Amino acid sequence: MHFDNRLTRMLGVEIPIVQAPMGWIARSPLASAVSNAGALGIIETSSGELDAIREEIRRMRDLTDRPFGVNIAQAFVRDPGIVEFVVEQGVRFVTTSAGDPTKYTRALKDAGLTVFHVVPTLRGALKAVDAGVDGLVVEGGEGGGFKNPREVSTLVLLPLVRSKVDVPIIAAGGICDGASMAAAFALGAEGVQMGTRMVSAAESPVHDAWKQAIVAAQETGTVFLRQERGPALRALRTERTERLERGEGNPMAELVAGQRDVYFGGQIENGVALSGQVAGRIESVEPVSDIIQRTVREFFETVEALAKSHLQGAGHD
Repeated sequence: MHFDNRLTRMLGVEIPIVQAPMGWIARSPLASAVSNAGALGIIETSSGELDAIREEIRRMRDLTDRPFGVNIAQAFVRDPGIVEFVVEQGVRFVTTSAGDPTKYTRALKDAGLTVFHVVPTLRGALKAVDAGVDGLVVEGGEGGGFKNPREVSTLVLLPLVRSKVDVPIIAAGGICDGASMAAAFALGAEGVQMGTRMVSAAESPVHDAWKQAIVAAQETGTVFLRQERGPALRALRTERTERLERGEGNPMAELVAGQRDVYFGGQIENGVALSGQVAGRIESVEPVSDIIQRTVREFFETVEALAKSHLQGAGHD
């Protein structure tokens, strides 16, 4: 069995799984592993290091001949030439996030790119569709990283958005395996995005201590950090982030200040280690290819098992 839907045809991939565009993490080693596995790797721009991103995209072409995309994180990349930068890299797919979908969609589409916008609410989804996007990444509040301060779970948000729009949807938040992917498809998605599962992958560039912290996390092992201004954050539960959860400190300032210690030094208590609630379901660090192959196998096994178990007469002679 294989996938064949609007998303696979639109993106030119075999498997409708997209790797999340995590700052400093979504670079060529991880993204190329995802693309080489038949899914879609994404290169981030939220780090704001556009010279480094240009080099990462060049490396992608050395590491894979499969499709990949780029994310424009509007709140973090305010370079007026960002559209021209992305177009010049020759990519054909871009996700836009953390900003107004009317800002870049037309210019990107006029340049021939396929554009999906990340949305945390129905209102945002309708605005993006009106702006002319080709599709949506519908992101539930259980996902890691930057979030809408008024979070809505994927289980609620995804079918709501699907009931109001007809563009292809990539579901994000709470997805790490074939069963959760099948659930997202049942609710109206045609693809899924994985973030925390990819942070913990063998090819992820973060320190092994962060990966092991994800593996060790319980289902209650994240905190939701609201801020007076700007986006909220979902991160691993530590003594430091619990203090931030109580309002003692500035989450964004501590994320930035401790970034290198956490990401590459493995000093989880020195900052904010972003993670989704799905960390509570991740049990090991594995290569990207194994994660994706098992997810696909489990997806089709789940769909088949549901049909046999719940459709009258299915599976009987």
